[in-house]
Amino acid sequence: MRETRILMGMPVTVDVATAPDGALIDTVFDYFAAVDSRFSTYRAGSEISAINRGDVPVRNWSREMLEVMALAERTRKETDGYFDIRKADGSLDPSGIVKGWAICNAAEIVRRAGIRDFFIEAGGDIQSSGRNGAGRDWCVGIRNPFNAAEVIKIIWPRGRGVATSGTYVRGQHIYDPHGPGGSIADIVSLTVIGPDVLEADRFATAAFAMGKDGIHFLERMPDLEGYIVDVNGRATLTSGFGVFCQE
Repeated sequence: MRETRILMGMPVTVDVATAPDGALIDTVFDYFAAVDSRFSTYRAGSEISAINRGDVPVRNWSREMLEVMALAERTRKETDGYFDIRKADGSLDPSGIVKGWAICNAAEIVRRAGIRDFFIEAGGDIQSSGRNGAGRDWCVGIRNPFNAAEVIKIIWPRGRGVATSGTYVRGQHIYDPHGPGGSIADIVSLTVIGPDVLEADRFATAAFAMGKDGIHFLERMPDLEGYIVDVNGRATLTSGFGVFCQE
């Protein structure tokens, strides 16, 4: 059973190959809706918007908010500040980590229901497990950032998480906090494979902010593999990425 809905401002797809009915899928989508209502910086009534207005002291932050903020701070330290949810105006925008965190939690909801074969995607970030309805390993296509209709690489994550950061869909929305002007001009797409989608997502954003150097950062990181496309259309892979390109 596969269904896609627009949530968190993006298409969210849930494919539960062995689900007996649609109730579990509804539960997963309800979870994503709850995450959006708490973390969306576009919703005036969200918890993060209230925090940015100064309406909610830290002692009253929700457990989920504290968890995401702790993850964001940990990632900032692990990436030498290339991942930072604090914007220039001092406000907080955790969207660079919330998506992977939410998918990871949604996957756990499915696992707790006794399901081992599933695929969850939100805005290009993916967590899969087991096999699809045809009994084969799930596969993921990496799109050509210069031609959205073309897939330039197919990977088989085999239970690992996949996250892609880039400027080819949303424009310049990731910035180098250490560079003059901050804009990223030398790369257009970066895909990360990690132990789960949360690990892939939190490091994909940081690695993209590093520009071409991001692929070297990923090469040094244990349990992470990367695939980068530069502004000239050239692809560079980490040494272990090719393993996931074999069916």
